[in-house]
Amino acid sequence: MYATCVLCATMLASCVKMPEEQHTSYETLTLTRETVTAPVTWSASIRGTGDVSVVARSTGALRQIKVRDGQRVKAGDVLFVIDSRSAENVLEHAKADLQTAIANRDNALLEAESNKELAQQGIISEYLLRRSLNTLQSAEAQIAQARAVIRDAELKLSFCTITSPVDGLVGNILPHVGDVISEGEMLTRIAGVSEMEASFSLTESQVHAIVSELGSLDEVIKIAPPITLRFKEGTEYSEKGRITSFSGMVDQSTGSITCFVTFPNPKGELFSGMQGTVVMPIEWENVILVPLTSIVRIQDKVLVYKVGADSLATGALVEIEELGDGARAVIVSGAEVGETIVAKGAANVHENDRVIW
Repeated sequence: MYATCVLCATMLASCVKMPEEQHTSYETLTLTRETVTAPVTWSASIRGTGDVSVVARSTGALRQIKVRDGQRVKAGDVLFVIDSRSAENVLEHAKADLQTAIANRDNALLEAESNKELAQQGIISEYLLRRSLNTLQSAEAQIAQARAVIRDAELKLSFCTITSPVDGLVGNILPHVGDVISEGEMLTRIAGVSEMEASFSLTESQVHAIVSELGSLDEVIKIAPPITLRFKEGTEYSEKGRITSFSGMVDQSTGSITCFVTFPNPKGELFSGMQGTVVMPIEWENVILVPLTSIVRIQDKVLVYKVGADSLATGALVEIEELGDGARAVIVSGAEVGETIVAKGAANVHENDRVIW
């Protein structure tokens, strides 16, 4: 009977599959500090440094459009011609008023000179002499006023011929011939193309790091290395740029500061409205570097999995700055030197998974 029980137990054990210990093959990394030079990239939008809006400064029907969209123009080239007949009439009236004022002045001068002689002879009183001299002075003032009206009329007439204020490329032409143009109406934009400006945003943490390292943003402008512009298709622009300025305050909606980089544009290869990437080599001193394969993103949170002495993985929120090489990031906060993290395969790790290494 005993032998039969042993035999049954043996057969039962052979039919039941016992659980096997699960082993994982995550690569781990013990955090240290190091210094590295790596390119940092930012998305940038491009505009001409001399971009200007062309607006009408006179009201009237648009008679001529002298340019087309995208045409290259020089400063002073005629862009639009507005019907000038009304302005010409105003100028003619102003010139006629000047002639009348001159005639009145001449008559007042004759009367004043005559009264001066009569007053010397005692024929008229000093009062009449003073009155005639005042009339002459008033006539002189009317001449000055009439000349000012002429200058104003000439200026308004000149507004009927609209010229380019800068060298550049004509943007979209908004009105059509025959449209009635109102003073202040937008007609087009001229994109200055001799130099182009790329603007991009620096996060507050990046700004703090720069200020801590260099002392001020002004120092960045002085010593920043040449900047590379990379087009959307991946090719690099042949000319190098330089940092020229920063915006004066933090954008409350984005928490960032805008940086401006100027690129020469001798061949006219850059156009306003283009998008690209600016690349700047930055030396990161004494920082904690981790591979991007160790980073897990969950919505707006970034975390790494730390491995404890018990080999269990625990998620930890961190703040990072990517180096721009597509492979590494700097841990700004959330992890310390000497800690061990899952370096590869972190996206497959779950809280309290046992990590065997």
